[in-house]
Parts: sequence; C-alpha cells; structure tokens
Amino acid sequence: MKRIEVCAAILHHEGRILATQRGYGDFKDGWEFPGGKMEPGETPEECIVREIKEELNVDIVPEALLTTVECDYPAFHLTMHCFWSAIAANEQVELLEHEAAKWLLPSELDAVQWLPADLEVVDCLKKRLNPQGTALE
Repeated sequence: MKRIEVCAAILHHEGRILATQRGYGDFKDGWEFPGGKMEPGETPEECIVREIKEELNVDIVPEALLTTVECDYPAFHLTMHCFWSAIAANEQVELLEHEAAKWLLPSELDAVQWLPADLEVVDCLKKRLNPQGTALE
C-alpha cells in the first residue's frame, strides 16, 4: 500500500480552531486541518510552516506536536503529524487552495464533516482543550 507522510497545523486564535474545506482531489469538500506532504529532507516543523504559507499565506509558529495520526484510506496509508500552532503576526488567513474556512470553538468541532484522519485529531482536541479552547494540557 502506498504511504504518504504529511503535516497539519491545528491553528488556534482567541479560543477557536481553524477548519478548512478541501477544494480539490478525491476528498474535495471534506473538512480538514490545513497542511500537506513532507518534502525529502524536510523536518515536520519546516513542512508545516511551508505548507501553511503556501495554502493560507500566513506565517505560523508550531508550538507543540499534538499527535501523530496513522490512518488507512482505500488507496494509501497516511501518517499525519499534527502541530498545535499560532499565526506569527496579526495576519489574515487567505484561502489559496481551500473552498472555505471556519474558526470553531471546541464545542463546535462536530459542526463540519471531517475527513477520517482529521476526526482522530478532533477526538484528541476534545480530550485536551478546555471549553474556551485556550489550554493545551
């Protein structure tokens, strides 16, 4: 089975978490945490900073590795390193590859249709965030 290694940013701001809706590919219209494939020789931290700049046109600071998800899809196995991250400055997210984005409170995380691997991250967030979304335990 084909293996794909990616990184995702769990972007937080004022107690909310950013969800993005895919605008292309087999999983078009599904909701995910933004990010993408690692390039050869790239660290996960370098990958997530690059990918978020490419997808959302903002600089981020990966603050901590939240979790690594292993998920089997029909055509591939996905390894996804998920970083609790903040936008580096007072920049606005610009959707360069996604159809839509929503800033969700922890209590609103079930309001979108997450892709399978991202559902595992949502479960992790529910266990680790306080109701205001401001504390990572």
